[in-house]
This record gives sequence, structure tokens and C-alpha cells, in this order.
Amino acid sequence: MRKWFVRLAALGVALLVAGQGTTAALAQDPAAGKKVVRVGATQSMDSMNPFLAVRLVSTAIHRWMYGFLTVPDSKTLQPSPDLAESWTTSEDGLTWTFQIRQAKWSDGQPVTADDAAWTFNKIMTDEAAKTANGPAVENFESVTADGQELTIKLKAPQASMLENPIPIMPKHVWESVTDMANYDAEKYPAVTSGPYIAIEHKKDQYVKLQVNPNYWRGKAKIDELQVIFYDNPQAAIAGLKKGDIDLIGRLNPPEYEAIQGDPNIEAWNTQGRRAAYLQLNHGATTTDDKPVGDGHPALQDQKVRQALHYAIDKQKLVDEVQNGLAKPADGSIVPPMYQDFFWEATGDTKVTYDPAKANQILDDAGYKKGADGVRTMPDGDRKLEFRFSIHTDTPIEDKLAEYLTGFFKEIGITLTTKKLDSSKFAEETGVTGLFDIAISGWSVNPDPEEVMATHLCSRRPTSDGVGGGTESFYCDETFEKLYQEQLKELDRPKRAELLKQLQERLYTDAPVIAIYYPNDLEGYRKDRITSITPIPEDKGLLYGGSGYWPFYTVDVKATAATGASAESGSNTGLIAGIVGGVVVLALAGFLLSRRRKSVADERE
Repeated sequence: MRKWFVRLAALGVALLVAGQGTTAALAQDPAAGKKVVRVGATQSMDSMNPFLAVRLVSTAIHRWMYGFLTVPDSKTLQPSPDLAESWTTSEDGLTWTFQIRQAKWSDGQPVTADDAAWTFNKIMTDEAAKTANGPAVENFESVTADGQELTIKLKAPQASMLENPIPIMPKHVWESVTDMANYDAEKYPAVTSGPYIAIEHKKDQYVKLQVNPNYWRGKAKIDELQVIFYDNPQAAIAGLKKGDIDLIGRLNPPEYEAIQGDPNIEAWNTQGRRAAYLQLNHGATTTDDKPVGDGHPALQDQKVRQALHYAIDKQKLVDEVQNGLAKPADGSIVPPMYQDFFWEATGDTKVTYDPAKANQILDDAGYKKGADGVRTMPDGDRKLEFRFSIHTDTPIEDKLAEYLTGFFKEIGITLTTKKLDSSKFAEETGVTGLFDIAISGWSVNPDPEEVMATHLCSRRPTSDGVGGGTESFYCDETFEKLYQEQLKELDRPKRAELLKQLQERLYTDAPVIAIYYPNDLEGYRKDRITSITPIPEDKGLLYGGSGYWPFYTVDVKATAATGASAESGSNTGLIAGIVGGVVVLALAGFLLSRRRKSVADERE
């Protein structure tokens, strides 16, 4: 584990606020007749180095560049072959053998098992290389290669072995890097094994990628993919409407509604892979069980947490905060799109909106209302006044806070909004414990093991701030036991039942309270993009998906003779400025799916 504040400094997390009208260098116009797709993003690359990159946009781009052992199947989302064309495992589940396919790097060199072994061993032995994906190899005992055969020996069985999130890097290119912590990987063209090759990166402005002619599946349909960084969603939406970009994803309801009705734009609304929830400070502690922070003592009482749950009208939040573009959460932190693993409460376990029951729970537990209508602790020495931590400049969170304040007032609890910038928010809710209730959320990968792992005792920080990556400071014996059981269970249906029990434990003990599952909201120019396949293929996700499939299958009209988009005749949409606002912290940049994001809407 690393000291996350050191990595924060190294990644430069200070917000750089762009002035209105600030311009930046423009990406070069493509030559006439080329097929170019331009994707808008309200987040910029933190690093072109996959060992260091922790931002969501960075890991998405790296998915398009590099191969993995396996990738999610485009139809089922279950692990399917990528650089590993086949694999076997020993009866005890401790030895995995992968056959690496005969493929080439973009520079023509062969891909071998030694590339994969070098990548994993580098992360196992180099602290800086652990930055993005360190915990993904924590259970590895050894990794060796013999020709095209890769052998991974584990310390304990691991059911999620086929979900490894680490991109395989070319050993012949990267083995000469001696200072991984300070290596920016800004050498172009990059050497890759995925569908695309990075050929240019202008910090906070854009990344340009061209098709990889050596990609083992065959060349993608387009010639070039550009990711254009905007300083806010509104500017990106304006760029989409004008035709300066072709696609944008991860929209909030207001931005999504702004593109509806435009005859040139396909408004993409489908089931998402995110869960939004409240994180409750139920008594934050460090890994050595020492109390940390200043959470309200009432939240240490499970009855208070359950009462808060009954006080929340989730359907109203969906209708009036998410504008109907979400599903109320009658489950936990795994969204319903993952049918195999999704758990939903039923019967007496299900918590419904019931303020009367919430009030009764608090009455019975001794939290009496004073003359002002606000409850106090059973000993009467402190009122039930909680802080609600949200992010600055996030209107949808402001709106959520207003509704929660009203809900909790009905049960005698005062809620005061506390706005924090991105770095302070992640510090207080993930390390120092200086909060009562906080907005939270996660973009869940097809295998939900990692989002479950963020609630393990070991994910709490040490007393000196080392490690971390917790979503709740949770440490529960029942949860730990179930987690270890599912980790060792190689039978998928049996493992799914164990994962559902984990979700039920979170639901009933309530260190977090899931409030809704936001829809995946995206948009693309249907007068530019002629075809694109979502993941999963049956009305799945585009930019917000967990694999590269949409951007491998995308096709687009060739660029007009002017060298600009056919609609706009200019490239003004590439004016990006310096990206401010959304900055992803390295607090839990431990692995692709192990990421605490700077705003709940952008975690993965």
C-alpha cells in the first residue's frame, strides 16, 4: 500500500480553473476522406502511463490501446479471451495457466507470455508501478512465462482471476524505464496491442489515436479516434450540438435533456452500471481499530442508520432529482444490469419509505424530540444534527441535499450541507473520517468483487494515512467471512449467492444506503456516426461501458473535403481550455475498478 497523499502531489491534483474563453492548441484537422470519431470528455488524462493513470477517462483510453488477459464478452459481459486465448486452473484453484495468443505489438514485435509476466512482476515489485492496479496482484505468489504459456500461482484461491484489470505492456519498450513514478510515457507513437495507438497528447486538451493495423481481431472501421477535453458538460453539449464532437457520455439529467429533440443527435438512455448511495460515518477507525475523525456518535447506532433509510423517499429522488432517469434502489451497491449478481430486498427485509416507522424506531431507541422538534442522544447531551458532505459546483448534489434535509427533518434530524472541493472531499470521507453523511457512488464492473472489497477491514487507512481505498470504513466479521467465501468459490451460481449475501449485509447494517441506480445517459451525432455497438450489445452502454467494444465497432462518415466536420465547417469545438472542476484523486487509484472518484458521478 502506498501513501496516497504523496501520489496526489505527484499527479498534481490542485484544481486548475479555466477562465471563460480560454483557448488551447487545436487538434489537427484530419485529411479529407479519413474516418475520424471525436469523443467529448469533461475530464482530462492524468497520465499516459497505465501504471500511474487513475482517472476514468485515462483508463478508458488505455482500454482502447492495450490488451488484457481477458475482456468482458460483448453480449454476456462474462470474461472472454483477449491476449489470453485459453486458460486452465488446478483443482485447488491456486495455479492458473494462460495460453497467450500469437499476436503482434503495433511495432511488429511478437506478443509473448513474457510481456504479461514482466507486467505483473513489475507491479508486484515496484511501489510506483502499484499506483493504478496494485491490489490486483496482492494475491499473486509468483508469475512466470515459458514461450506463450503464462503461469500465475496464487496465495489463495481467487474466483475473480479472469477479471484482472491490468493492461499487458510490451516488455521490450518498458523494461528500460527506471523511474516509474516520474515516467509520463509521452513517446509517440505508443507501442500497443489493442485496437488503437496513441499518436499525440496535448495535456488538458486532447488525445489522438490511430487505428492499429496489427490488432489481432483486425483493424477497426475508422482511421482515427480523438478524445477532446472540455472544461464542463455544458461546453461539451454545445460542441455536440454544433458538430464539433460526435459523441459524449456520462451525462447528468439536465445535460441529457438538453440534447433530446435535436434531429441530428441520438439521445442514448439505457440501464447504467452505477449505484449512488449515502456513506454513513458509523464510527470510522483505522486498520489498527483506532477511532478516527469526528463522526456523530448517533450514527454508530444501527437503529439510527435504519431509521434514516426508512425516512428516504427514493422514488421522489428519482422523479425530482434524477428527473425520472434512474431506478430507486431497493438493493445495495450492485446495479440491476448485472442480473447474475444483483440482489433486491423483499418481504420484511425491504425498507420502504415510511417516516412513521422511522420515527417509531428512534422513539423506541431513546432519541427523544426536544421543544424545537430536533432529537437528542438518549443521554440528552447532543442533538441529532448531521453534516451532509457534497462537492462544490455540483448542482445535482445540491438538489439531493435539499430533499434529504426535508426527509430527515420529518423524523427530528437536522441536516446541514457541507461543500468540499474534490481533494478535501476524498480526504475527509476516505482517510480522516471528518464527516457524518456523504454522497457516494460507484461504477461497477461486470464482476462486483472489487466494489465489495472497498468495504473490507483492510481497506481502512492506517493511523498515519497509508493505504485506504475504503468506501465506508466498514469492518464487520460477517461481511469479512462472506467475502472470503465468495473469493474461493469457483462455481459461478454459488458465488453469486454469496455476493448477494454480502449486499444484504450492507443493506441491513447500513454503513451505506443505496438511493438509486442512475441510467446511462449519452448522446451521439447520428448524422455522423453510422453504426456503433454498445456493450452489452442488447441496449448496453457506449462511452460508459466496461470494455472497448463500442469504439472498436464504431463507424462514421468520412471527413468532408474541408478537413472539418461536415456540419460545422470548423474545429472550434476543440477549444478545450484547462480542465477544472472534475479532478480524479489517487485516493483509491489502486485498480481499474478500484477507484474512488472525485465526484460520485465519476467513480469506478
